[in-house]
Amino acid sequence: MPLAMTALVSMFFCRCSAIKNSSDSQVRDPFRPDYLWAYDGTIQPGAASIDEYLPLLQGKRVCLLSNQTGIMLKAGKEIPMELLVSDGKDAMDKVPMSLYTHVLDTLLSLDVNVVCLMSPEHGFRGTADAGEHVSSSVDIRTGIPIRSLYGAKMTDQELMEGFDIMLFDLQDVGVRFYTYYVTMIKMMGKCAAFNIPFIVLDRPNPIGFLTDGPMLERKFKSGVGGLPIPVAHGMTMGELAYMANEKGWLNFPSKETWEPDPSLKCDLTVIKCKNYRRDSHYRLPVKPSPNLPNMRSVYLYPSTCYFEGTKISLGRGTAVPFQIYGAPDMATTSFQGRSAYGTDARVPAEYKFTPRSVAGAKNPPLLDKECTGVSLADIPINRINDGKVNLTYIIDAYIGCGSKGDEFFTRMFELEIGNTQVRKTIIEKASYQGCNAGKLAVELQDSWQKDVKAFKKERAPFLLYK
Repeated sequence: MPLAMTALVSMFFCRCSAIKNSSDSQVRDPFRPDYLWAYDGTIQPGAASIDEYLPLLQGKRVCLLSNQTGIMLKAGKEIPMELLVSDGKDAMDKVPMSLYTHVLDTLLSLDVNVVCLMSPEHGFRGTADAGEHVSSSVDIRTGIPIRSLYGAKMTDQELMEGFDIMLFDLQDVGVRFYTYYVTMIKMMGKCAAFNIPFIVLDRPNPIGFLTDGPMLERKFKSGVGGLPIPVAHGMTMGELAYMANEKGWLNFPSKETWEPDPSLKCDLTVIKCKNYRRDSHYRLPVKPSPNLPNMRSVYLYPSTCYFEGTKISLGRGTAVPFQIYGAPDMATTSFQGRSAYGTDARVPAEYKFTPRSVAGAKNPPLLDKECTGVSLADIPINRINDGKVNLTYIIDAYIGCGSKGDEFFTRMFELEIGNTQVRKTIIEKASYQGCNAGKLAVELQDSWQKDVKAFKKERAPFLLYK
């Protein structure tokens, strides 16, 4: 770590220690450890280890599967110190892109023969809405053809022809229903079928410190839940690639039931990150998708994304998606989840917002309707996950909307949560008067800990980082 950064972080933690036991918990001190988070500026993604993968690409026709997240610091550049200590609210677009270079530009500068690009959900430049179909096109900056994997109709033969090696570089956020790892698994399967080597330029998992949540039941396998893993799996893309390759998970049929196919295995290489640990605090330098605008949204995402499987808005169409929730008919006389964080959380009892049509959320749920709800903006950053996926918010909203049973949920809820039991438990126990959302959330957390422990043991042989 650079000396200047070491001094700043040292000052930060010394200051935190001095006031940690302050009796005045209602006075917000910007140096308190629960309001600021120190990020490690020395972590380098696999893309920065050019010497390791450049020899593998020489003389090959290369196809790059990436998007706006495929960037790395330019040689000799460092992340500004003021961006490495944060409460998570500052927008990722504050990071000066002049410090970074895209892996595509780096490859072209080294005369690598990049003959085509492939793009995941949100497109190659990351501007399309969630789930929006993206046509195949040409990259406006380089003129290289783009083959869209999210909406373009191409046969496997058309998709896989004309290149010798696949280079994969996408930033994941460590959650099962985030679609980029599904894109990776599908492409690994195609590369295996067409005998094309597959190289992963690994990137840190920004919530690698969190492994929790119910396991995916195989009947709910879909584009928002592709592997039998917990909601927060704690692995990088490279680790998931190794595990899927060895476990026979590369087959991805369009049906509710599936079985592993050990015979389908690709020629896989993973270029590891440097200076990354599973408990690292890694700040994403650019939005991984349009509705994850800052690190607070990334940290809340494992616990709030389930609102997409309800009639509730989670803030798409506002400046703070995944950090608020509400509906026109939602009552919030008292936030049920307050007890989960203590009085220090300072969550407002009522918060009003109106989703609008904006870039990245052209037609958000409850468009142009004023919603009454809750903001999670002031939950201390180190308490957001507390080592667990937190369903307090979903239960609180269910109670606030009148405990309407199945009317509250949609089919998407099961696809994201991964089973039917969570919905059944919420309907059964949160419909009683006086139900405490925080306590019920803890009960649900306890119900999947045995499976999480088994998963940690299962994944152990495939981990690349401590």
